[in-house]
Amino acid sequence: MSSPAKNHDTRALAAEFALLGDYADAKPYGSGHINDTYCLTLNQGGRAVRYLLQRINHAIFKDPDGLMRNVERVCAHAQAKLRQAGAADASRRALTLVPTRSGKGWHTDAEGNRWRCYVFVEGATGHDVIRDAGQAREAARAFGAFQSLVADLPGGRLVETIPDFHHTPRRLARFEAALKADAHGRAQGVRREIDFVLARAKEASLVVDALAKGDLPERVTHNDTKLNNVLLDDATQEGICVIDLDTVMPGSSLYDFGDLVRTSTSPAAEDETDLSKVEMMMPMYEALIEGYLSTARGSLTPLERELLPFGGKLMTFEVGLRFLTDWLEGDVYFKVKRPGHNLDRCRTQFRLVERIEAQLPAMQALATKS
Repeated sequence: MSSPAKNHDTRALAAEFALLGDYADAKPYGSGHINDTYCLTLNQGGRAVRYLLQRINHAIFKDPDGLMRNVERVCAHAQAKLRQAGAADASRRALTLVPTRSGKGWHTDAEGNRWRCYVFVEGATGHDVIRDAGQAREAARAFGAFQSLVADLPGGRLVETIPDFHHTPRRLARFEAALKADAHGRAQGVRREIDFVLARAKEASLVVDALAKGDLPERVTHNDTKLNNVLLDDATQEGICVIDLDTVMPGSSLYDFGDLVRTSTSPAAEDETDLSKVEMMMPMYEALIEGYLSTARGSLTPLERELLPFGGKLMTFEVGLRFLTDWLEGDVYFKVKRPGHNLDRCRTQFRLVERIEAQLPAMQALATKS
């Protein structure tokens, strides 16, 4: 989610959706950087009711209609399963799309922008910075519950909203091309990082190959499992609802759990220059594995459980590889705030890979414990 890049006629847009009540106002909402998001307030019989109105960034997501078909299917299935299970608060535990007045799941405006509207989940908040192991456990539990909810999604394969998003071998191939070209003469100064990648290159295809062979099942995965994509109940701090479904598409459970490990187990900032601060904190990992397996265990195969810790290593390696590739290509993808910013980011990720490797046997033992 993000603040709007331009003013939109939110009153007219709200009128396109099957909302009950009188339009009161709309304010920019959220802290993300991709979509334009507003919190709508309607007066419903003298009571204020809120909704989220959101424009999909079709510069990033090239097939916004395919993306919305994914979101529509996932939301409807999750809601149906929750209600079938007797959940009294289903509308708080899975996102609910509000249809347009013509019955569609999204609205296309005169400029070709796609808009969607969600029921606002009240009494719950997304947090940008993880505070403690309790939050890590609840985030993991929520993502595990989401994995279980969509494990039996009918209707065929979802659209890949960002093709090859976690295809690590293709990320590696792009790195190798950037290294060979060395268009900015930067390779000589990153020999240690290059050697780090090459020493682990054979592992890059492990998950992709296992998916292709059928050794690992292809799952419906979230693919962006940061803490701020889970709403925590304001009163109980329970992880209740997974949000930001734009990257929900075919993948592996290892990607989702792996990114939880990458983003939740180190106390250091992503661009920390003091690498002594980078650590894989075992108590945080223990909270993640406990929370995730408490809700996802029944839908995972034995091999998936065995490889969950490797997923953490792979996702951290992949992100570090992307930072290093962008450094070699001249900082063309990730926004940088200082010279060498992408290189600092790369080194932080690679240091975390090393700390994961040092503790991998203990991590695996926790993942496979009955």
